[in-house]
Order: sequence, then structure tokens, then C-alpha cells
Amino acid sequence: MVVLKGVPSILSPDLLHVLACMGHGDEIVLADDNFPSASVASCGPRHIRADGHKIPQLLEAILKLLPLDQYVDAPAFVMELVPSDKAKNLATPVWQTYQKLLNEAEGKQVKVDQIERFAFYERAKKAYAVVATGENALYGNIILKKGVISASQN
Repeated sequence: MVVLKGVPSILSPDLLHVLACMGHGDEIVLADDNFPSASVASCGPRHIRADGHKIPQLLEAILKLLPLDQYVDAPAFVMELVPSDKAKNLATPVWQTYQKLLNEAEGKQVKVDQIERFAFYERAKKAYAVVATGENALYGNIILKKGVISASQN
């Protein structure tokens, strides 16, 4: 239970610790419930459980504390649809929700890149942490790259 003033209660102590320990350029994966988070985390990233929580609510809370990297072309990444889902024109409405939350948090348009499925898994293995959520939207995974906080932001 988080009992600090101003900290969103959806953020567990373990997740808060991860966010605080991450440095500039470190990445965190918010994984949907289909993502192989435990096996990916066995390759090195910290494995954080956020069962029952949807990614949009976690993302909104995380973005209150985590600056996005301003020194890269895209500080956020989603998993690209596999060819068969592209052929079916599978809708990914959760991506629009993510885009809105990212833009609001940063006060500007944030570029979100798409990464091929297996490349996404490989990138996730190099992340600082993987957060296993209860998100059930298809292609609900997102990777965030941490930025810096200037002296004027403290």
C-alpha cells in the first residue's frame, strides 16, 4: 500500500522503487496479459506484478512521475501487428488511448514507434523492468524510455 502524498495509489511500492532506480535511457515494459512477462524477465529485467490493473490507468499514473526521453526520436514503442492481423485490419483502439495519455503528460505530440513482434520481445529482455498487468486489449504492450528531469522540474 502506497501511503505517500501525491503518489497515485495504483503504483505499488515495488513499481515505485523501479521507477526511482531507472536512469536516463532505461526502458520499462507495460505488458498485457498475453505477453510472456515471466520468461522475458528471466533474461534480466525486474519482474513486477500489477495483476488486475489495466495499462491505461498504470500509464497515466507512471507518467505523473516518469519523464520520457526527449533526446530520442520516439520514447515509446508498441508491438507491430503480425501480418495476418494486418491483413484482417485488426483494430488497436488502446493505442489511441496511449497516444492521448502520452501527449497530455508531455504537453506535446509524442512519437510512438512500432516494433516487429520478435524484435519487441528482444528489446523487452533488455529493459530495466517488465510490469505484468491485467490488460486484455490485443497488442496492449508498450515500452517507455525514461528521460531526465532538469533542475527546474524538481
